[in-house]
Order: sequence, then C-alpha cells, then structure tokens
Amino acid sequence: MDDDRTVRLAPHEVALLRGGPRAAVTVCVVDLYLRGAVDAGPPGTVRALSSAPGAAAVPLPPLAEAVRGCLHEPLAPRRLTRHPDVRLAVALMRIPLAEAGLLRYPLLGPTRAARRRVRALREAHPLPASRRGLTADDRLLAVALHDVAALRVLLPRFALRAGLTDRVEVADKGLLKHARPERGSGPGGGMAYYCGGGGGGGD
Repeated sequence: MDDDRTVRLAPHEVALLRGGPRAAVTVCVVDLYLRGAVDAGPPGTVRALSSAPGAAAVPLPPLAEAVRGCLHEPLAPRRLTRHPDVRLAVALMRIPLAEAGLLRYPLLGPTRAARRRVRALREAHPLPASRRGLTADDRLLAVALHDVAALRVLLPRFALRAGLTDRVEVADKGLLKHARPERGSGPGGGMAYYCGGGGGGGD
C-alpha cells in the first residue's frame, strides 16, 4: 500500500517518519512539558513533576505515556530514547504506520509516501517566526516538522535546559547586548538570555 491520504498522523508519528525515534521522543517530551507533566531537571535532563494539573485531562499517546513512566529519576533525552519501555512503545507505534504503507519492511525506514507526506506538511506548515498565537498542537507539529529550529523559536529555554538542543556559542559577544530576556511561563520560571528567534511570551 502506497497511499497515505487516509492516514491522519499525530505529531509524534510525523516526527518518527521525519527523524526516527529520537525525534518522536522529543515531541513527546515537549507534549508532556506543555501539559505540565515534566520540566527540565539537572542540566541536560528531563524530570517528572509530582503534580501536573490538567495533565490527565486528555489521554496521552502511548509513546508519551511510556516516556513519562520512565522518569522515576531525571534522564537525558538520549537515555530516554534507549529505554526498553520507550523502545517497545516506538516498535508498537511503527506497526500501524507500516500497515498504512508509511514504513517499509524489514528496516522500517520511511517509504516514498511517508516522505511525500512529511514534505507536504513542511510546505503547509513552515517554521514559525515566533511563539505568538500558536496553540499547543501548533507547537507540537512545528517541532515534529522542524526539530531543533522549531525548539529554538518556540521553547528555547526549556529545550536548552532539558538537553533537547545544544548550547550555541556566540562568536560576537556584542550580540548579547541585543539579546532579549526570555521569561518562562512554564514551571521553574527564571530568566535567561538568548539571541534570535521568537516573539513575545516565554516557553
């Protein structure tokens, strides 16, 4: 089957087709953060929050549930991707995608239909210029399609602290004079300075 028109893809599925398990886990971490279920832990890690108001209001995708279940202690995103429970959830997520003709056997790489679908979505949803006016679903889809570039526009402080993006060295220290303070509205608050990307509002 090479016809993907009847398949409605969730952001973490789009991410899997575009960038593999790591990309899908990144979208799930962002989903959990936007629900208030996780925050950045010690540098480069993600931690679960003991109280997540409203996090259970909408059922989590199985992969996001698996990611949250692994966070008994803070973990780096790379370790999350390799966790056996997360790997099982990714394997189960691949089955319907393969049956829909979007992943090919036996290596489960994306098919031409999958690449076509991702390309069409990227054209229909270009990288946002700022966070202003975007819903949580908009943010998830942007991260699924544009990965690190979207994280640096939409959730720069959280993504850096949680190890989803690498610290960018500023060649010209004078650029910092023009950097805007980023105030986080998510858990943890605080202020950090960054250069580039994004309109008003924090993570």
